Amino acid sequence: MPAMKKLLGDARAKGMLVVYSNAGKATAADILADVAPASGDPIVRSSVDKFTGTDLEKILKDKGITTVIINGTAAHGAVLYTGSTAALRQMTVIVPVDGMSSENLYYEQATAWLLAKGTGGIGTQVTLTRSDMIKF
Repeated sequence: MPAMKKLLGDARAKGMLVVYSNAGKATAADILADVAPASGDPIVRSSVDKFTGTDLEKILKDKGITTVIINGTAAHGAVLYTGSTAALRQMTVIVPVDGMSSENLYYEQATAWLLAKGTGGIGTQVTLTRSDMIKF
């Protein structure tokens, strides 16, 4: 969590847009305080692919954003599917592997491998890294 708190702080300090996502019955109040949304941060609600049924693509396009940093607590869900969809939409996708988690280490490993080696143009659009290597 300290690494994600620092990454989030660095992004905010540089004026970067931060978009949150929820699934199911979760609300912004369920997000840990260290990485909680700030006032005005967009929040999208969807299942595993945060582009599906949300205005995420419009939010990004309206700001001219073509590079996204994706992390989260469902590596094999939101990180994998949202990252893959962003890559298929020709966005540059950066995934700090220390910012994704799951209830099973294998899911994290499989997600990293699938994003890095994904076919159909996914792997060529994705960079796996660590949060301390991201500079704004």
